[in-house]
Amino acid sequence: MQMNATHTSFVALGDSFTEGMSDALPDGSYRGWADLLAGRLAAHAPGFRYANLAVRGKLIQQIVDEQVETAASMDADLITLVGGLNDVLRPKCDVPRVCALLEEAVERLAPSCRQLVLMRSPARRGPVATRFLPRMEELYGFVDDLAARHGALVVDLYGAQVLGDPRLWAEDRLHLDGEGHRRVTEAVWQTLGHTAQFDWTEALPDSLPLSWPARRAADLRFTRRHLVPWIGRRLTGRSSGDGLPPKRAELVPYEL
Repeated sequence: MQMNATHTSFVALGDSFTEGMSDALPDGSYRGWADLLAGRLAAHAPGFRYANLAVRGKLIQQIVDEQVETAASMDADLITLVGGLNDVLRPKCDVPRVCALLEEAVERLAPSCRQLVLMRSPARRGPVATRFLPRMEELYGFVDDLAARHGALVVDLYGAQVLGDPRLWAEDRLHLDGEGHRRVTEAVWQTLGHTAQFDWTEALPDSLPLSWPARRAADLRFTRRHLVPWIGRRLTGRSSGDGLPPKRAELVPYEL
């Protein structure tokens, strides 16, 4: 395979999306697009090193405070930064403040690596996402401008219709499933200039819609298992990532 560049090290920053929820492994841990990308890159670079500083639930201020300086000091070839979506999905959000924090992060990270990658995160089609689309589009417009000013690449997942398909999302309706993460990996891979392995934007095959009882049962499971606990955390000021360490805190060789 002809590669545009060989990256020998990779650091990923962010929240649950970059941590890999909900691409679950048999042992209950999460894999996700960043791990999959690290595996591909490692196959072409002996001694490849990988760190993943992401922690579920993190807001952009926490990413800036807890991850950015650590990542910048690692002197990695490749850095990915995905953040801000947890902020804009909250009932109240100061979008200009989120954008300012993203700019602070990019100004520190861009000079510290050979290639910085930003993303326009995907959105699941449905009434909840629709409510927040204006905020998301304001954020992603700023991401595009930020990338242009700092020489970063942007992976446009938000603009890919297939990633809005509910069948690529986990039961919690907040995180992509394994196939969704596989497609994100391919999207980043191609954005980095590597030869395509498949068409990550290809639509899923048509399927019969679920019956009304099946939809109601799914709604009840979602409410009981995911929505009610999420509301509880918001009311008490807690996060799903409280007390959790980074997924992969050190930039060390990656075992395929």
